[in-house]
Amino acid sequence: MKNTLKNYTKEGQKLPMFGIGPYLIYGIALLNAAVIALAAYLFKTGTLGGAWILAFRIVGALGIVLGLPIWFIAAVRSGMDENITENRLKTDGIYAWVRNPMYSGWWFAMTGIGLMWHNIVSLPLFLIDWAILTVVLKNTEEKWLKNVYGEEYEEYKSKVNRCIPWFPKR
Repeated sequence: MKNTLKNYTKEGQKLPMFGIGPYLIYGIALLNAAVIALAAYLFKTGTLGGAWILAFRIVGALGIVLGLPIWFIAAVRSGMDENITENRLKTDGIYAWVRNPMYSGWWFAMTGIGLMWHNIVSLPLFLIDWAILTVVLKNTEEKWLKNVYGEEYEEYKSKVNRCIPWFPKR
């Protein structure tokens, strides 16, 4: 496996600690901010009023309230760093519910933040962001994981969703 990212922390570590995560999340956040700013402030289109403001903000707050704890549990409380440095596939805890909880957490939070602008243009961003995550993860981290863990990863992948937390398949 050839990997050009150089954020290894231990001799013999087979996967980078951060992978493509920061680039992917910053890129999606920048895309979302640009789309909302262009729609709401430059083109002055799509901004809803009345009861829609409250509805979008409630759903937006729920996205933030759901996303940040998912990210926090995955990034800070799961022990993922140790699994990466020890070349072990993480499949328990929050990783039993979703294969990429750090990305999922940011995805939900960014969707929530976007909805706070109560602009109809923010709605398709949820699907666009999901599509970007899917394409990028399939072509990078999932290939890395398959190369390192082989059948163990394939079995895990068949039971646990990529980005949407859900009950694992038995």
